[in-house]
Amino acid sequence: MARNIEIKARIDSVDRLAGIAAALADKGPIEIAQDDTFFRCTDGADRLKLRTFAPDRAELIFYRRANSSGPKESFYLITPSTTPDVLRESLTLAWGQAGRVRKQRRLFLAGRTRIHLDRVEGLGEFLELEVVLEEGESADAGIAEAHALMARLGVGADQLVQGAYVDLINASQRT
Repeated sequence: MARNIEIKARIDSVDRLAGIAAALADKGPIEIAQDDTFFRCTDGADRLKLRTFAPDRAELIFYRRANSSGPKESFYLITPSTTPDVLRESLTLAWGQAGRVRKQRRLFLAGRTRIHLDRVEGLGEFLELEVVLEEGESADAGIAEAHALMARLGVGADQLVQGAYVDLINASQRT
C-alpha cells in the first residue's frame, strides 16, 4: 500500500486559490470530473470507494486514515476498473452504499504534493493536499510540507475539516 499525508480545508473560492496553486505547481491545472460511490466498511477509519471518470474508466480505492482535522497519514490501494457500473452493483449488493460524492476537481502537482481544488456538489469548495511519502519515510516530513503549503496558499488551521466528503454530505442530510 502507498502512503501520503492529507489535509482538507473549506475555502471561499477555488478560483482565488487556483492562481496561487498555479504559481507553486510544476504541472496543472488538470480538470477532472469525479463521481465517487462509497461502500460501507466495518472500521470507521476505513473507506472503500469507486471513483468513476467515464463509463469505461474507474478506480476502486481503499484507504485508511484517522477522522481528524489537520494533516494525517493515509494508507491507500488503487485498483483500476473498466466496468464501473457492474463493480458498483456488486459492491452495493455485498456491502451496501454509504453515500455518493460528485465533484469537479482542479489538480495541480507541486513536487510530490497533489493540490486539489474541489467543487463538491451540495457542500461547497475545498482544498485538499496529498503529500506522497517515500517508502519508509516518516510522516513528520510530509506533515511539515503540508503545513508549509497551507501557509503559502493562505489557508489557516481554522479552515481545516475532518472526515471525508461523504461524511460531510451525510451529516448535512441528517440535520
